[in-house]
Amino acid sequence: MERTVLQLTLFGLLLALATTLPNKDDWDIYSFHINSTVTDRYATTVITSRVANRMDESKEIEFHVRIPKNAFISKFRMFIDGQAYDGIVKAKEQAQKQYTDAVSRGQSAGIVSSVGRTLEEFKTSVTVAAHQKVTFELTYEELMKRTLGKYELQIHARPMQPVKDFKVDVYIHEKAGISFINVKGGLSTKALANAITKTHADKQAWVHFYPTEDQQKTCDSCGVDGMNGDLVIVYDVNRDTSLGDIKKSDGYFVHHFAPAGLSRIPKNVVFLIDQSGSMHGRKIEQTRIALIHILNDLAEDDYFGLITFDGDIIHWKRELVQASSGNVESAKSFARTIRDRGATDINQAVLKGASMLNAHPREGSASILILLTDGDPTSGETNIEVIQSNVRRAIADKFPLYCLGFGFDVNFNFLEKMSLQNNGVARRIYEDSDADLQLKGFYEEVATPLLTDLTLLYTGGTNLTQTNFSMYYNGSEIVVAGQITDNDVETFAPQVVAISGRRKVTFSGTNTSVESTGTESGGHIQRVWAYLTVKQLLEKELQLSGPEKEKVKKDALELSLKYSFVTPLTSMVVTKPPGENTDVLHKPKEGEAPGRQANTRIRQHSFRLHSPPSHRGFAGMMPTNAMLPDMKRGGGAGYHMISGGMAGPPVGAGGGAGYPLAAMPVPDAFYAAAPIGRADSIPRRPKLQKRPGNRPRPTFVAAATTPAPLLHRFLLKTDSASPPLCFDVNGAALLKLLHHPSRELYVNGELDSVTNGGFKKIVIHFTADQHVEVTTTGVTVRLGQNVTHHTGQDPITVGSMTVIRRDKEIDVAAADARLIILVHQKNGEEFLWPVLRQKPSATNMEGILALTPAVYEEVQQASLTNLKIKDQEISATSATAVDYGVVFPLTMNCWLMSAESALQRRLDDFFVAQL
Repeated sequence: MERTVLQLTLFGLLLALATTLPNKDDWDIYSFHINSTVTDRYATTVITSRVANRMDESKEIEFHVRIPKNAFISKFRMFIDGQAYDGIVKAKEQAQKQYTDAVSRGQSAGIVSSVGRTLEEFKTSVTVAAHQKVTFELTYEELMKRTLGKYELQIHARPMQPVKDFKVDVYIHEKAGISFINVKGGLSTKALANAITKTHADKQAWVHFYPTEDQQKTCDSCGVDGMNGDLVIVYDVNRDTSLGDIKKSDGYFVHHFAPAGLSRIPKNVVFLIDQSGSMHGRKIEQTRIALIHILNDLAEDDYFGLITFDGDIIHWKRELVQASSGNVESAKSFARTIRDRGATDINQAVLKGASMLNAHPREGSASILILLTDGDPTSGETNIEVIQSNVRRAIADKFPLYCLGFGFDVNFNFLEKMSLQNNGVARRIYEDSDADLQLKGFYEEVATPLLTDLTLLYTGGTNLTQTNFSMYYNGSEIVVAGQITDNDVETFAPQVVAISGRRKVTFSGTNTSVESTGTESGGHIQRVWAYLTVKQLLEKELQLSGPEKEKVKKDALELSLKYSFVTPLTSMVVTKPPGENTDVLHKPKEGEAPGRQANTRIRQHSFRLHSPPSHRGFAGMMPTNAMLPDMKRGGGAGYHMISGGMAGPPVGAGGGAGYPLAAMPVPDAFYAAAPIGRADSIPRRPKLQKRPGNRPRPTFVAAATTPAPLLHRFLLKTDSASPPLCFDVNGAALLKLLHHPSRELYVNGELDSVTNGGFKKIVIHFTADQHVEVTTTGVTVRLGQNVTHHTGQDPITVGSMTVIRRDKEIDVAAADARLIILVHQKNGEEFLWPVLRQKPSATNMEGILALTPAVYEEVQQASLTNLKIKDQEISATSATAVDYGVVFPLTMNCWLMSAESALQRRLDDFFVAQL
């Protein structure tokens, strides 16, 4: 069976201009971060935008977010003049009253609410004093849905201006193990490709997107207004047991069921195609194209029927026929003749389709009914409640009904309710140039049924989400969550019973353990349960009426409020406390007192959600499972003059620290690591002497008082899943990290005197007069004759080089390179480690960070393993090392060898005489 690929889709954001804008020099989005953490298929995304008012008077800044119905906003915060303002989730009626009261008092207020059932909208505005700043932080959460064997995490970035501190960090942790990860999308090609780095280490993976300010102006989808494009992260997980993955924490569990290796079930499918007058033009043309493609994909043991309808019902054949080549060609010829005309009789069309399937019961097969329409019923029975009742009675839970609504004239609520009542789903098809691909993409999701009539049983489980499913399709995934009675894992026993063709199959848990995630990292398990429960209650509420509907609605509201989910029943209100003046008590050190309020808008921020091209029928589905961490408050500019003229603090200096993810990967071939133990077989570096005509080399001889040589271990990664190479460097050396002569960029580092440590100092030279020295205590900048020392977290501009100091990392952007210097601690001692987040495209670079990935073959010789590198066999020892190229260092397996063997050149080539 083909390897399935999980693609996570994270839909990002759009910063849009307001109706009237001041000169761009008057405002500055000086920091824009997207941090997404995916744990066991539950994604939490935090969007942080920091904006400075450059004007000499107070201005209003508006923040605007729209997300599709699958997105649950769970947190929003604003930071203004040192004061935090939190959004509070309330019942919609109560939130609306508070919003109205706040506006009537003249206060700035915002509200998050659902617009229909397909869109949720957040909007707030706040007055920012002259030369002051505001920080917006939004969190949203979503349980990732597996489609066609993929999750997509898609980020759409359009900041509307180049941003100095722009970054996207994605961290994925799957306890099942990640077998594959890749990055695609418009922002991953050509000019921006080297701004993307990814690392994969068994159960963890990291993806980073760090374009420089210059790159945001010059890429194919860039301009003076910055970037405009997509980034998509694709990954797969290992699947070891047929029962799937079961995780539990604090009395809750989540079960992901997606068995591999199953045989496909022949299907019976009837297509109901609307050919009414409203389908005129491109819609009917795209429908014909998609239908012909779909017919080509039918398997020979499938049976199918084709009905078109307007005010009349037109059968291609009056009964199901086998998908033989002759029948498929005949159906394709019929499809090419479909023309738009007349009214829309949905009732008769669906009843005729159901009748065809009911008249052809075929043991060991799966039946599916697919309806495509672009409007309301206008002929025959037009009462939608009567139609829904007729359809439900005709189908009688025997097969699912999938409704595809073409465009926005369709009554989507009607189609959605009818689908849910008959074990199906509704999908919107957008009137775009790729509508035929959307139709074909949906069909592919249901083209290969593997199991029918599934029941998931959990002895010792309670408060379960949906446990009965009519179909399991290839590439999909069934997710059930619940509580474990009395938190007793010993008595908890999961089981899945289903039909596979003509036989009943049971997936038991005899060989499956219920893995505990621990209380600290397992909070997402309970939130998965809450997320699924709310989603399913809202679907059930749509189908019911009367007291049952009110009961389900009440339950969904209570859970939404408890977990702070913004749902169609709740809203998030952001107001300042009653009676509080816009003059706040806590002002930033570098700022001035807030001025009077002004009504002019300086900038509107809006996060626009986009579906991937082949899945736009999801109404722009976007992830919503992010929890916003509390804002870390950074210091002021924090610098003092050492020599030269005094310069004022940057106007756009931010009060808040950046949020690196739990771990950051090394982007290119080079890793930094510390040895675990020491391999005595590794050659020691002799004392180097100064030779005529050559620069002096540093000495790597351990001090007499040191019981063992001082070692620093380095990792040289591969492009494959093979273990990296590793080698040791003795002593406190001065190393050439990156020399980029064509851009006059030189980066050197000094190793520390701590065993298994890192660098104590890194110096960046850019052109003749721009120098930055980084230590664990701060950043020293030399611009010409002026020298300043920075200890705060404000952006620093050094000529055309930008330095951003965040919590536990320093971000340096120069020319087409972007370097991250991580700050680690061991035994109370801090040290630095460099990571090239964006590798320049030049070919004449030198240094450890410019190394290409290692390529080798393993050669077994008796009990020994040699590695073949460039046709040379090299002795290697299996070892472990700590990778310092991530925020939280990882222990990795590696092949240990001499530095010369790993580098395929002399280690001397990487030494420098001075920093």
